[in-house]
Order: sequence, then structure tokens, then C-alpha cells
Amino acid sequence: MAHGKDIDAADWVDQDLLTKEESRDRLDEEIEFERKKLKELESAAGNQASLDLTKRRLVAMENLRASL
Repeated sequence: MAHGKDIDAADWVDQDLLTKEESRDRLDEEIEFERKKLKELESAAGNQASLDLTKRRLVAMENLRASL
């Protein structure tokens, strides 16, 4: 049995992970995008399913952001 590096081993330690600050910044951008999308859907009398989905997504992101 060879005693070298297992090339099939997971390399999760080398992945580029986001910092909490970077995560917050990206989430803030997505929240702003969803807010604009919601306003557009409301002003254009978009279909109710799209409005509901966008509202749920926005609330979920805002709740997550508050927990960071």
C-alpha cells in the first residue's frame, strides 16, 4: 500500500470559503434585487403566484440576514 496523498480525498479545507462579512454583503445585494423585483411585480399587477414566491423569498433572506 502506498503512503502518499490520496488524490481521491476530499479537499474541502482548500475551498474558498466566504467570510461572514462577504456573506452579508452578497445577501444584502440579493435582498435589494428581490425588493426591486417585488415592486415591479406589484406595479405591473403580476400574477399572484410570482408575487407570493417573491415575498416568501424576500422574507426568508431578511430573516437570515437578521441572524448573521
